[in-house]
Amino acid sequence: MTSRNELLALLRDLDDQDPDHFPLVTLDQYFSQNDQEDSIAPNQWGYGRPPLRELYARLKAIEARADVQGIYVGLHQEWGEALDDDELWPAAENVHVYSSAPPEVADSWIEGLESDGISEGWPYGKHAASPEPPEGYRVYTIYWD
Repeated sequence: MTSRNELLALLRDLDDQDPDHFPLVTLDQYFSQNDQEDSIAPNQWGYGRPPLRELYARLKAIEARADVQGIYVGLHQEWGEALDDDELWPAAENVHVYSSAPPEVADSWIEGLESDGISEGWPYGKHAASPEPPEGYRVYTIYWD
């Protein structure tokens, strides 16, 4: 499990490596000790987005699929606000899924997440430290707002 302080140290390191792109971390690094409901998709929290624990469980189920290589959480541009406020968990912007599944299958994963969609690619560019998807895999991004 990654503590908030460990996550912030990792994010500072990732930001130093590539300050022009938003860092991303594994699903477990972001969610394992996170209990701040509005840390991801805050505008949908209370309006249909499942609770954080359920969202994490849904994403873990996707991650366990044979056609998924990994799931990563893309941080929001304001993640650094958590450095100055001990009450904040770093804010997330989206979730990236490395998968060989066709788009119509990937689209089925977001039902009930109150996301604004899932699309192929990196909406804000790829962070330099982001792992490369294996050959035959694409990057899907689940996004809110």
